[in-house]
Amino acid sequence: MRKALFNGIAAGLCIGIGAAVFLSCENKVVGAVLFAVALTVICQLEMMLFTGKIGYIVNAHSKNDILATVFCLIGNAIGTCVSGLAIGYCRPALPAVAMAMTETKLTQSLPAVLVSAMFCGILMYSAVAIFKEKGSMAGIVFCVPVFILSGFEHSIADMAYFWIAGNGGMDVVIFTLVVILGNSIGGCIMPLLKKIAG
Repeated sequence: MRKALFNGIAAGLCIGIGAAVFLSCENKVVGAVLFAVALTVICQLEMMLFTGKIGYIVNAHSKNDILATVFCLIGNAIGTCVSGLAIGYCRPALPAVAMAMTETKLTQSLPAVLVSAMFCGILMYSAVAIFKEKGSMAGIVFCVPVFILSGFEHSIADMAYFWIAGNGGMDVVIFTLVVILGNSIGGCIMPLLKKIAG
């Protein structure tokens, strides 16, 4: 579990960097494409990102697999906290941008957030699966910008945005939990369909 925790922290740090570059770009398309550097580093260096890992519990769901996924999520939260607070401090223009973004996110209905997060989960599982199974970066290059430009909710990226913004409270906790649930459902859809199909 130590490996999952610390690889999760490393991945969370990377997502914080991805969030920072997206917030720094006036052009959303450029920012979305550059955000993909986070998942590129995570996959190449074999770090652990919850949204890319959760789908694998469909086929590997021992107690250790489930615990590793939970510790990965905890690590991601720690990593985004550290990077988000540090980025908010060293880039003083970004918290206001992140605050505007996160306040808009919190105006959505929770059912809409859940569905949006499910679509993100599908894309994130697909990106990681294409990399692992095909050795191709195509999934990362296309799936990451697509989920961002579609406005789909990514639990770990959202954590980074909330930390950068300094935006907290019970509404943020509830929002984040709903996004985690949606990402989990979405991440499991593709491998489950493949398993049923045989």
